[in-house]
Amino acid sequence: MMSVPRNFLIAVLVLTAATLAAAAEQPGAAPSDADFVAARAAFERGDRVHLEAVAPRLVGHGLEPYVEYWRLKLRLDTATAEEVRGYLARWPNTPPVDRLRIEWLKSLGKQGLWDSFALDWQPSGVDDVELACYGLQYRRIRDGDSALAAAKPLWFTGQTTPEACEPLFAALIASGDLSPADRRARFRLATEAGNVRLARALAVDLPPNDRITLREFTAVDAEPARALSKGDFRWKRQGSRELALYALERAARSDAAGVRAAWVRHRVQLPPADRLYGNARIAYHAARQLLPQANAWYAEAAGAPLSEVQHQWRARAALRAGAWPDVLAAVDAMPATMAQDPAWRYWRARALVAAGRSEEANAVYAVLAGEFHFYALLAAEALGRGAEKIRDTRSTPLQPTADEFAAFGTRPDVRRAVKLAELDMRLDSQREWIAIVRGQPDDALLLAAEYARRQGLYDRSINTADRTQMRHDFGLRYPTPFREQFAAAARDHDVDITLLLAIARQESRFASDIVSSAGAVGLMQLMPPTARWVARQLSRTDFRSAQIGDITTNTQFGAYYYKYWLERLERLPALAAAAYNAGPNRAQAWRNGAPLEGAIWVETIPFNETRDYVKKVLANAMFYARELGQPYVPLTVRLGTVPPRGNGAGDAAAVEGSGGT
Repeated sequence: MMSVPRNFLIAVLVLTAATLAAAAEQPGAAPSDADFVAARAAFERGDRVHLEAVAPRLVGHGLEPYVEYWRLKLRLDTATAEEVRGYLARWPNTPPVDRLRIEWLKSLGKQGLWDSFALDWQPSGVDDVELACYGLQYRRIRDGDSALAAAKPLWFTGQTTPEACEPLFAALIASGDLSPADRRARFRLATEAGNVRLARALAVDLPPNDRITLREFTAVDAEPARALSKGDFRWKRQGSRELALYALERAARSDAAGVRAAWVRHRVQLPPADRLYGNARIAYHAARQLLPQANAWYAEAAGAPLSEVQHQWRARAALRAGAWPDVLAAVDAMPATMAQDPAWRYWRARALVAAGRSEEANAVYAVLAGEFHFYALLAAEALGRGAEKIRDTRSTPLQPTADEFAAFGTRPDVRRAVKLAELDMRLDSQREWIAIVRGQPDDALLLAAEYARRQGLYDRSINTADRTQMRHDFGLRYPTPFREQFAAAARDHDVDITLLLAIARQESRFASDIVSSAGAVGLMQLMPPTARWVARQLSRTDFRSAQIGDITTNTQFGAYYYKYWLERLERLPALAAAAYNAGPNRAQAWRNGAPLEGAIWVETIPFNETRDYVKKVLANAMFYARELGQPYVPLTVRLGTVPPRGNGAGDAAAVEGSGGT
């Protein structure tokens, strides 16, 4: 059956909302979902009149907390403390309560109503910079300037901070607790983040010797590489040296190799610390651009403080260079928490093997192999136990009683999560579900995951099953909904069904009606241009864009698109998955230099999202092969060796950027 187009549904809901808003004043009717839809539409329009008209009909509705939240939200700046606190007391432990509390406190802080703020503010527990700054403003009023010390760590970011933080920063600057060096440090962070507006604002506000004028910025921004090549900077002045480093950053971001000669020529005029900083920045950009010189350039930055992302790309540059001693040194130099990431534990073990320290490496592999992810599979294979790990991975499903299952389903929070999903309020449903499963033991998680599966909430089921620590149900972690359609697509296009399921699990979590913020649709997250392109290849003259979400069409088109690039990309699943997610031209561009071991190629994909995506798709396929009883194929075999890009690139440009999310 063809699914109803999402845009059509939205139009119907809006029309229904408008109709029901007028009828909402009729007394006596029981609360209904249609009334709720009308209330939501009124809230989204900012229409208080219609919302207030509909709201009385929703007393007793399971989603009443949301209606009352909307009513308060639209008049929060004029609401009384009694109204807000009454709401917080009436609906405890619900996601709207958490949101309203934060929004209420921000409103009080913005208005300077500190007595009321003090009654509801909690010093910790919420990761919200704006609220943290209002809290520090209150503490400063209460405790004096000693409270300012807690604001200083918030300064060191390349992102624009909320207005609530500015009085605190101004006080720190006035007192000298934010030194010129601290202010230059944030200028560099903003530059590294590509936040040019913030960088300019910080630089023009620096003390005279450090200051960079807007005119100087404009000249460099027009042609940063040319500005660095000319070297027309007042090198003895701190501000001018910062401008030269700014030019280096802006130019190296797109062409590290092209700006290298100019940097080498002029860096001698910088103090050692600034020279090392510049060396580290050009090495970082070279690594992300997959330049073969990146590892050698990182050696020139020895001793420079590195950010977390620079540490990671130092290791990746060494991997691409095949410089195992440098890989080991790079991982050992990482902060302890970063070095414990599965990726860096695995690559450190590989480097230990290359150094002849196999016993140490095997100890690392053994721990990794007990986990369930891309590197766990590689570690098991390194120990010669890959097939054993997949075969013997224990799945111990929960067998809840009918009473336990029924009791879970009648919980108000569970009913809200299900109802919100039915009414296409996916984000709110997910918030409810996260609150339901947070901190729960394995058996409770498996009960919740099974309930979500039976409700067709596959995304929540998978995410919940993934949380278990000791007892696992791999049937819930790797479900096969819509199996008939996936099997047909795999058969029709000669693709391994495990790869299609692996992609769908990663793309949509099997939410067939999902539409991404970029416009990708359905199980296989097809962009409309991709779907139209596939339709032409398949001579589907009857295809219309409204059909993209249809499960059969979506799986068929997704299978064709993946197979198309699999055939043109050396039949390597990693390359095809990267093309599906980031576009084929990018996947091709990442094939520069010498042939690379597949795992190293994946590890050095420049896009964080695509790198993570490819790893998860390939690991998913391994576990799906187990669930479907397929013969074991090692992950290292699936990864293969990625050769340099040849001349037969195909017609990648025709659909560049059209696939994936």
